[in-house]
Amino acid sequence: MNASNVLKLVRLSEKANQLSSTLGQYTFEVYSSATKYTVAEAVEQTFKVTVRRVNIQNYRGKNKRGRNGRPSTTSDFKKAIVTLKAGDKIELV
Repeated sequence: MNASNVLKLVRLSEKANQLSSTLGQYTFEVYSSATKYTVAEAVEQTFKVTVRRVNIQNYRGKNKRGRNGRPSTTSDFKKAIVTLKAGDKIELV
């Protein structure tokens, strides 16, 4: 298992920043084949922290219309919210 085959990127949004500062939860965008166990292993190997819990959410792409009126959709994606052990922290900047 390679971490680069599981984790795509860290999602930095207002809500994700609030979760990380108050609850120690970090949000990652992961590949669609990733499971809770592979995400936990990848985060532990990459950032040298202890993972307590992983929640995964699948998002369907939104319907859009192009300039010429043709319908299309944005990409589907999978998001993982990782809870770390109290005291552990990931430096993102």
